[in-house]
Amino acid sequence: MSQNSQASTARIQAGSNLSFFEKYLTVWVFLCIFVGIALGRLFPGIAVALDAMSVYQVSIPIAVCLFFMMYPIMVKIDFTQAANAIRAPKPVILTLVVNWLIKPFTMVIFAQFFLGWLFRPLITGTEIIGGSEVALANSYIAGTILLGIAPCTAMVLLWGYLSYGNQGHTLIMVAVNSLAMLFLYAPLGRWLLAANDLTVPWQTIVLSVVIYVGLPLVSGMYSRYWIFKYKGTEWFERRFLNYLTPVSITALLLTLVLLFAFKGELIVKNPLHILLIAVPLFIQTNFIFLISYVAALKLNLSYEDAAPAALIGASNHFEVAIATAVMLFGLNSGAALATVVGVLIEVPVMLMLVELCKRTAAWFPREPEKATLPDPRCFGVLK
Repeated sequence: MSQNSQASTARIQAGSNLSFFEKYLTVWVFLCIFVGIALGRLFPGIAVALDAMSVYQVSIPIAVCLFFMMYPIMVKIDFTQAANAIRAPKPVILTLVVNWLIKPFTMVIFAQFFLGWLFRPLITGTEIIGGSEVALANSYIAGTILLGIAPCTAMVLLWGYLSYGNQGHTLIMVAVNSLAMLFLYAPLGRWLLAANDLTVPWQTIVLSVVIYVGLPLVSGMYSRYWIFKYKGTEWFERRFLNYLTPVSITALLLTLVLLFAFKGELIVKNPLHILLIAVPLFIQTNFIFLISYVAALKLNLSYEDAAPAALIGASNHFEVAIATAVMLFGLNSGAALATVVGVLIEVPVMLMLVELCKRTAAWFPREPEKATLPDPRCFGVLK
């Protein structure tokens, strides 16, 4: 086989990881909104039935959906590659600094400015959280905070493919930030939420991280080890992943249907709120990308490392944010709605930033031999 043929085959294999669901995720998200709102309006009693299927205020259907949302992502990650970061630590350090020392606090600033002050007259009403009456604007701010402290460890693998990034280093960044999230998400979340007059029990946040990050993480690592040992790498990549790929997106869409089913009345009465919440989230995403991308340029990173480093900082792990908001504040909370709005802007904005990366690749030193190139036929956004 010629070198060109081998390169072509590698590109097709890389691109084939993008499933039909993932290609048109924005379309499915909007369909889920309409389906969820319709179900909420036509069958309002469904909330009572779902509440009955819960243990210690944790909805069993939601917990199942969220587990299957997270597990396929975790099982794809080779966490043993984290050791390789020692030899090339700059991109990993950049993502850690941005994700944990900058991003959470800029999210608070943008949320407080727009939702807590500028848009406050437009966001009227209150809701009951934990037996206390809370302003709806504060609940929205809580949701944006949960998004701001959840770095992306899922879709960023897709953005890395699309931007011709170094997938090996992207996996390392994902692994390190996933491990960091286990230890930092709970204390940072509790502190920032308490600072915004939304105190929640420490145990509750820890439990949410353990259930929605820790459990899928451990399950993914163990099953990956077992499959590699008894079935082999080829079976894992060619058979297992083919069956598993649609599971995460399907679970996400089912979760969104449930979320919007319970937020349907609020959305119908206050459609403006969706736009108001989207403003600080949109600005935050672009701001974090900009400072990460510029920092990568100043650090003289290659484009193949700079692009995924900036994209992992800009994107959010909305699955964890949704799960935590639901667990802390309930399905019917403004915080849960705010995290769902994060899903709405995530895909189109990140696709825009991927395109920006490709158009500015010449600004950076190039190491094309490290890139995993997607085949244009597999991605609708590539020309």
